[in-house]
Amino acid sequence: MPQASIPNPESHLETIDRNEELARKRAHALGMGGAAKLERTRQRGALNARERITHLVDDGSFFELGMLAHSDVPGMEARTPADGKIVGMGRIDARPVLVKADDVTVLAGAGGRIGSQKSKNAVQLAIDKGYPIVNLGEAGGARLPDIQGSDGLSSMTVGTTLSMRKRQVPMASAILGECFGSPSWHAAFSDFVVQLKGSCMAVSGPRVLEIATGEKVGNEELGGWKLHATVTGLVDMAADTEDQCLALIREFLGFLPSNSQQLPPRATPEAAESASPRQARLMTMVPEQSRRAYDMREVVRTLADGQHLFELKPLLDRSVITCLARIDGHPVGIIATNPMFSAGAMGPDGCAKCTSFICLCDSFNIPLVFLHDTPGFFVGKSAELRGMPGKIINFIEALSQATVPKVAVVVRKSYGMAYGNLAGPGMGADFVFAWAGADISFMSRDVAVNVISPVDETTSPEVQAEQALRRETLREELHTTSAPWRAAGLGYLDDVIRADQTRQVLIDSLAMARGTRHNGLSEHALAGWPTSF
Repeated sequence: MPQASIPNPESHLETIDRNEELARKRAHALGMGGAAKLERTRQRGALNARERITHLVDDGSFFELGMLAHSDVPGMEARTPADGKIVGMGRIDARPVLVKADDVTVLAGAGGRIGSQKSKNAVQLAIDKGYPIVNLGEAGGARLPDIQGSDGLSSMTVGTTLSMRKRQVPMASAILGECFGSPSWHAAFSDFVVQLKGSCMAVSGPRVLEIATGEKVGNEELGGWKLHATVTGLVDMAADTEDQCLALIREFLGFLPSNSQQLPPRATPEAAESASPRQARLMTMVPEQSRRAYDMREVVRTLADGQHLFELKPLLDRSVITCLARIDGHPVGIIATNPMFSAGAMGPDGCAKCTSFICLCDSFNIPLVFLHDTPGFFVGKSAELRGMPGKIINFIEALSQATVPKVAVVVRKSYGMAYGNLAGPGMGADFVFAWAGADISFMSRDVAVNVISPVDETTSPEVQAEQALRRETLREELHTTSAPWRAAGLGYLDDVIRADQTRQVLIDSLAMARGTRHNGLSEHALAGWPTSF
């Protein structure tokens, strides 16, 4: 008979001790930088890192990784719970996402070696498994002494994980406080960036700049939301509250697939009885006079499901709109020139904005719709000093390499090189349409008349009268040739349509362009294009 084992009471006590130790360590990690620092965060009206994650993801869905991590610098273990980075998996609208948040209560959120490696490992996991990445930034750059010295710097380079993402999965970032170094890099790597008003995003903070260069500058001037939204283009949207920032990230990801090998999720289409009646507005919404301004957003809203747009970089070169919307439930990317600003003439920033947007849509299988109403590109010395020819050709290259479905509609006028950049004939669009009143030519009739037959005021009144008659005849001839009929008759345009038919034409043509061979999936030739410009 085998001898019965006798329980060891000391072993039972050891198990209890270990579980108690685990509970203490987890409590310490969950306590973050301590009660005093958490209270200071609350007093300034901010959420802490864990609260930000809770507000972002679906209730109860966060699964943390590396909670018990801490600094590898001797003596810093207790002062660095989670090593200042909260990392894990959650769900947004029931779809899994990787979430990372800087914990500003731990040494100002500065990145240590262990926390940075934890972050890199999680990013690689998300890329490998096909999960979107969200970074919630508020940190003071790299931590000293971790990064100091030849060994420290060698162990904490940026690495290639994010630069080799190649848009296999979407990435979004929020700037929620003072962000220097790492959170700025994450934002520049991202497909979508939202900045909290009052925050700052820069390479280094004002104090470091003053010590290193003697330059004195405040946060707002150095990296405030207005700078990035209107000048640098590094921020796609700005918001007044943290909850608004997080809601915008949720909405952005809702337009995109979880990874580049999937189609974007289709929502419930707007019912025809809701969408159809408002299409009649398009018959009178756009003025016939080519120089009269109107807001193209109203046209785009009329076409979109629920009249809802998600506009990216709305304050950067407002002559062009780049927005996500849904048509018949399917996400689409819309590029539309806006005569309300600069008559719809894009400058260098407008071209870069369109290039960036095409890369985003093509990488994540979102069809592109182009709406024309433009006198051409913005020309002049200031544009040339900013490399306007290169910006135009970058735009062309992105358009040419994009392999998602593409449909273009000339709404009122389209002149010069911009006609091609907006996916005109011969530029790779699946279909090109024009409204019946469209005006298409190298330049406007009035400009062309002045070039071909300039006024000579030194001649006699009789000769001037003949010139005026000739100029009027020429203007009528140019009007006839710039109407869409000749281009349609020769097969350059696929059709001329009534304005109120546009939504249905888009629904039908996009469905046809999606096809069955690849089902609308892109070849992703633009996936490696830089995310910042």
